[in-house]
Amino acid sequence: MTNISKFLLSSALLASSGLAQPCFAGLEAPRIDQRQANQERRIEQGEASGALTDREEHRLEHQQMRIERQEKTAKADGVVTAGERARLTHQQNKASRNIARKKHNLRRD
Repeated sequence: MTNISKFLLSSALLASSGLAQPCFAGLEAPRIDQRQANQERRIEQGEASGALTDREEHRLEHQQMRIERQEKTAKADGVVTAGERARLTHQQNKASRNIARKKHNLRRD
């Protein structure tokens, strides 16, 4: 291989690896996304079964929207830092406790 061929090959490899980076930017927090979906499903199930009142369901959905906004802000730069991940996890823990408490507090419509 000539020097020009080596240069072109290495340039092509660098360019292709640089193009692959943005594809993974949105996948920095798959566990957070999955947990968010599970919590929303739990709220819907509680609403369908009558375990949640309309007011409880509205408050839980509002809490989920706040978490989604925080997640969107954290992902805005393409990377979720350890601090952002810890903050989101803490918020999701609180939301999970709220869902469980409100589903089992014996209040009905």
